[in-house]
Amino acid sequence: MNTPSASLRDLAPGIAGMALVGSSVTVSRSLVDAPLFGVQAVRYAAAALILLALARWARVRILRPRGREWLWLAGIAATGLVLFNVAVVRGVAHAEPAVIAVAVASVPILLGLIGPLLEGRGPSRQVLLAAPVVVAGAVLVEGTGRTDAAGVAWAALALGCEAGFTLLAVPVLRRHGAWGVSVHAVWLGAVMLAGLTVFVEGPSELASVTAGQWAAAGYLAVMVTAVAFLLWYRTVAAVGSGRAGLLTGVAPLAAAAAGAVTGGGVPGPAVWLGLGVLIAGLAAGLRPPRPAAAPTRQAVSASRAVSASRAAPPSPTAPAAPAGSAGCAVETGAERAPAAP
Repeated sequence: MNTPSASLRDLAPGIAGMALVGSSVTVSRSLVDAPLFGVQAVRYAAAALILLALARWARVRILRPRGREWLWLAGIAATGLVLFNVAVVRGVAHAEPAVIAVAVASVPILLGLIGPLLEGRGPSRQVLLAAPVVVAGAVLVEGTGRTDAAGVAWAALALGCEAGFTLLAVPVLRRHGAWGVSVHAVWLGAVMLAGLTVFVEGPSELASVTAGQWAAAGYLAVMVTAVAFLLWYRTVAAVGSGRAGLLTGVAPLAAAAAGAVTGGGVPGPAVWLGLGVLIAGLAAGLRPPRPAAAPTRQAVSASRAVSASRAAPPSPTAPAAPAGSAGCAVETGAERAPAAP
């Protein structure tokens, strides 16, 4: 299996999807005081209905999962949707948000190593060299921050969940495509979160959600879930999880831009340096592979000579091979002896 080529047409959906994810950081801040599981359950339930409506409008057939596909899709929902949200919310109670952001920004290294193996090919040297550069740029953009042992554990869980969101989709993307994986992961996540709402928080907690918080949840449901999921999985299916993983570096770029636009102030020198490093890493990892060198004139002449010799009729003076030997011969020193029948 050859490494998928990363054309701009294939990369554009993933870039847009990660830009939406990055821009959601500012929106998500308004949900800090809202019930965690209840609001997220409503968000993903609404996103599932939107995806189904869009699929019907686009006349895209959503296939029913079968066999082990249920496990892969449930894994996406459990890690990329449920556990990830828990890790982020619980993590910021023990660590500064930058710690969680830096952990999540390290996902290109995991995707570059593990993703190609799941796709049946070796990791790309180009991607593996570019991934640490992208991570370094993200660290400069996000900063580092203070944490304790529990914060480190939650950050590691967030990193694993973010990687699982992409890696667990690899085995099912070929049959279900971006539409099917998005629909099934979202509705399964909504069911899981609804169960947590009933048994952990209580549905009555949703009464405390303000209109502004519901508006934020609506934006997350439409743009960051329904639209961004489709865009992301389309790029993963087109270019592979390793190359697509580098695009997670776009999220810190978008977050910094959104913060500046919404009154967060002009980024400092370290952030600008990080943006430059991040862009350089993306450019190095996503550049098209060099085309194979054209054969030289001598190589072409030699190839034609070999082809001509193979097509030449046998010499009339050559001895005929004995019956039953199928024309095979065994080398003995400098002479050729006919093989035994």
